Amino acid sequence: MTKFSDLSLDPKVLKAIVDTGYETPTPIQAGAIPAALAGKDVLGIAQTGTGKTAAFVMPMITLLGRGRARARMPRSLVLAPTRELAAQVAENFDTYAKYTKLTKALLIGGVSFKDQDALIDRGVDVLIATPGRLLDHFERGKLILTDVKIMVVDEADRMLDMGFIPDIERIFNLTPFTRQTLFFSATMAPEIERITNTFLSSPEKIEVARAATTGANITQSVVMFKGSRKDAEASEKRALLRRLIDDEGDACTNAIIFCNRKTDVDIVAKSLKKYGYNAEPIHGDLEQSQRTRTLEGFRDGSIRFLIASDVAARGLDIPAVSHVFNFDVPSHAEDYVHRIGRTGRAGRKGATIMICAPRDEKYFEAVEKLVQSQIPRRDNPLAGHSIAAEEAPAPRAERSSERSSSGRSRSRSRSGSSSSRSDAPRTESAKAPAEPVVEATPAPEAKAAEPRPAHTADRTSERPSERGTDRANDRSSGTDRNRDRGRSPREDKVVGMGDDTPSFIALSFDQRRPG
Repeated sequence: MTKFSDLSLDPKVLKAIVDTGYETPTPIQAGAIPAALAGKDVLGIAQTGTGKTAAFVMPMITLLGRGRARARMPRSLVLAPTRELAAQVAENFDTYAKYTKLTKALLIGGVSFKDQDALIDRGVDVLIATPGRLLDHFERGKLILTDVKIMVVDEADRMLDMGFIPDIERIFNLTPFTRQTLFFSATMAPEIERITNTFLSSPEKIEVARAATTGANITQSVVMFKGSRKDAEASEKRALLRRLIDDEGDACTNAIIFCNRKTDVDIVAKSLKKYGYNAEPIHGDLEQSQRTRTLEGFRDGSIRFLIASDVAARGLDIPAVSHVFNFDVPSHAEDYVHRIGRTGRAGRKGATIMICAPRDEKYFEAVEKLVQSQIPRRDNPLAGHSIAAEEAPAPRAERSSERSSSGRSRSRSRSGSSSSRSDAPRTESAKAPAEPVVEATPAPEAKAAEPRPAHTADRTSERPSERGTDRANDRSSGTDRNRDRGRSPREDKVVGMGDDTPSFIALSFDQRRPG
């Protein structure tokens, strides 16, 4: 069996490896380290969690043992897609280079440009960066890449997913043609193969596992979930997640819970904390200092559940993660391999559980097609049960009743009648006895006998003086009507005809008419 001592590494590197307790390299390390030490370009393909980071850090330290860095001119360059992965590479460098005098700089977002410029100005042997921040420094004239001797692209397929390929191509063109290039990833998309064919020279291909395979020590399962109602689906899905966590019992010492969207990361974290679970979110919109604190808390065990977007699917090297929950089926099938690769690391056992809603079935089929195996189905433990009362939305009938009630209330408040502006006066008015009817003065009989067309009666039956008096009284007595709910005679005698009541109708109710 091959040991690290058989790989021609620098004795100082071997001493650091002994301190970590490792003796035997992983397959990707055993294949990539000799090729890298020989100065060849390397294309490494291996499933996540197999030690790809150490596979390029160890030979880099050995190769950089001779020589000296100059100001603003790094001797090697490592590109990573996320801040977390870049930070992990920096930690590996510190671990295996602690007995050497090599220097490093970490260029990631969320950190002051001034502090990073100070490191670059002193000269660094290893520059570890995300593509965006690296180009920011270059465009500001703070960085020269013409002395790069070794260039590493880690998680190249993730670079493709995040849209970094144009930046990668530009960075390649800024570095010397004679550089040594190392590519490492768990999957190899066609676009990545095009990049390797363009920028790598006769690479040594080390493929220790079929692309996009999952670890044999990881137990996988999926729950096919369907909400009872569309408006209750999100709440029921969160309740299902809590039940799945509880069903795992003590075996679930800690877990990473992946969501597709940043908003869902926050919602799920808030929901878990509401029900007493020790959970914190991590995604790209959070401040870098907060993300760092959250990761440290998860590593030291003070945080049990880490709710993450795919920004954390790459680069989290936490060996003791017992479970991975996929709250959503990843929209990119390759992300499933990287997500579940956060558990079952360093030969440990791991478990993953995924929740698949009907709208995610096409993504689920893509996942099974990629891994070329059927993921075992798991019964929904909440099938036939109602969700927690605190999470359950109001019944539809109740909400409809509330809406109709509020709609009636708004209709009453918008009514032009002053008697409907307050409920209390309405009730009081309804209970009050009817006021005596004031009888109208009869019009002359000659006018009453004259036939009038129906369409002219409303406009001409009242004399102008009477209409003017009524309007004046309405304006002057508006306050009195609001107070004692008084009504005009015509309002009491004829209902539904408006204020302008024809005289011939008023005459029909006149009890004093002779004969």
